[in-house]
Amino acid sequence: MSIDHTQEPGRIPVAHDVFATPVLHAYSKGLGIIIAGAVIGGILFFLLLPTLIVIPMSLSETDYIEFPPQGLTFKWYSAYFGDADWMAATWFSLKIALATTATATVVGTMAALAIVRGSLPFRSFLQALALGPMIVPHIILGVALYLAFSPLQLTGSLLGFLIAHTVLAVPYVIITVTASLQRFDPALELAALSCGANRLQAFFLVVLPNIVPGIAAAAVFAFLASFDEATVAFFISDTGGKSIGRKMFEDIDFNLTPIIAAASTILVATSLLLMGAVHILNVRKPSA
Repeated sequence: MSIDHTQEPGRIPVAHDVFATPVLHAYSKGLGIIIAGAVIGGILFFLLLPTLIVIPMSLSETDYIEFPPQGLTFKWYSAYFGDADWMAATWFSLKIALATTATATVVGTMAALAIVRGSLPFRSFLQALALGPMIVPHIILGVALYLAFSPLQLTGSLLGFLIAHTVLAVPYVIITVTASLQRFDPALELAALSCGANRLQAFFLVVLPNIVPGIAAAAVFAFLASFDEATVAFFISDTGGKSIGRKMFEDIDFNLTPIIAAASTILVATSLLLMGAVHILNVRKPSA
C-alpha cells in the first residue's frame, strides 16, 4: 500500500492541517483570554476609580476638594474625629448598624430555615416577597417609610431606623443563610433526630455549628447594608437623629470640604475590612 504524496496546487497538505488546527486554536484561545481579561480589568478599574480618587482627595491641604491634591496632610481626619456633629452622626449610624445586624440576622435566619426546611404553602411567593426590599428602589421605600413613620413620630428615632434598616438588611441574610442551608447535608440532622434529639437540639447541636460561617457572613452584609445606607436615611432622618449618610448629603450641599472625603475613606476602609473578614470565613469554612 503506497501513500500518494501528490497534492493539488494551492492545497495545504493533510499533515499540516492536522497539526495547524490545534496550534491555531490554542493561539486564538489565548488571545481571547487576554482580550477578555483586559476588558474586565478596564471595567473594574473604571468602577473602582472614583473610590480610589477619594483617598488622595482626603489628604489634600486645600480647604476644598480637588484632584490631584495639593500636598498631603491628615488634618481632615483630625477635623472629622474632632467635630461633634460628625461624631454624633457616626455613633448614631454605628448603633443602628449593630442593632440592625442583630435583628436582621435572627429574623433572616429564621426565614431561611422556614424557606429551606419548612413546607409552607406558596413558599416561592413568600421567598420573593421577603427579597422584595432588595429589588424595589430605595427611594420608593424611603418615601413609603416616611409616610408610615411620620404619623407615628418614628422619623429620626433609633426604633424607626432599626425597623427600616432591618427591612433592607433581611434579604441579604436570607440569601446567604439559604445558600448555607442548601449546602448542608440534611442527613446529619435526620441522624441527630433518630438518636433522640428534638428539633431544637438538632438545630443548635448539628445544624447551627455547620452554618455559622454563613450566618457570620450574613451578619456582615447586614451591618454594611445599614451602616452606609443613605437613600432611606435621607427620608426618615431629622434634627434629632441623623445618620452619617444624611450628614454627608447635607455637607455636600452646604459645606463641601475634604472632611467628606475623609469620612468616605473611613467608610470604604470599614467595608473592605468587613468584606475581608467574610472572605476569610468562606476560605476557612471547608476546613472547619
